[in-house]
Amino acid sequence: MQVVIIGLGLIGGSIGLALKQQGKPTREVVGYVRRPEVATAALEMGAIDRAETSLEATVKEADIVVICTPVLTIKEILSRIADHLPDGCIVSDAASTKFQVMQWAHEILPPSATFIGGHPMAGKELYGIEAAEAGLFRGCTYCLTPERKTPSEALDKVINMVEIMGAVPLLVDAREHDDLVAGISHLPLLLSAALVSSTAKDPSWQRMSRLAASGYRDLSRLASGNPQVNADICLSNSQALLRWVDKFKRELDNYRQMVEDGDENLLKTLAGAKRARQKWLNEAK
Repeated sequence: MQVVIIGLGLIGGSIGLALKQQGKPTREVVGYVRRPEVATAALEMGAIDRAETSLEATVKEADIVVICTPVLTIKEILSRIADHLPDGCIVSDAASTKFQVMQWAHEILPPSATFIGGHPMAGKELYGIEAAEAGLFRGCTYCLTPERKTPSEALDKVINMVEIMGAVPLLVDAREHDDLVAGISHLPLLLSAALVSSTAKDPSWQRMSRLAASGYRDLSRLASGNPQVNADICLSNSQALLRWVDKFKRELDNYRQMVEDGDENLLKTLAGAKRARQKWLNEAK
């Protein structure tokens, strides 16, 4: 089967590498690129078999198309490829928000194509084709958001592709997905960026930065991600994200009050947070 990847950054490049390393049942991996240097890098590292610079031409023989671009560009891409998809083609994506993308696909794609939303719960703060790696998805949860009417054969093909990449497929409703990831993925992104903004703007930053070590580095890691991708994530999932921001503000206010009051419950609250995190770590093994 021919897999087309639109967008050869960290995620798209890693999908290509994972599929190419496993070989079957992928007949060919084709990448759509806008910049020649990205095509050269993707070909040299073995992420794709060939590159195309025409979006419409890239998808004309595709069995599966995976869109790996910032989420707010997906609507335009769907519009451009809709009339050029072969009958029976499966279209998916790798965006961090799903409900809006599913709506666009429902409105734009022809009935002869099947859209199955996707979101690999994997990544790192680096981005671009240079950061791609074949093992990025190994053992990670890969969310899939099919519609109720999605043909079982199409879903099986996407599940098979995900498993070939080493990931664990999880079927989830698109709206539920967006609310869940807003808390464990999108909120941490904003917290990381806000930490950097608040400290780097302080007059003492030049001296303070010399003291910053592993704790600051760990908490600020997500602020190093692709700004365009991260902005699109937040803006396309604003409702769910704002709910979690408000929850976090209330919890932080609670911690602040305990610190201000010298409240002995601070110790109990910190211990509870530690236990909750350890329980999560134990269950995640």
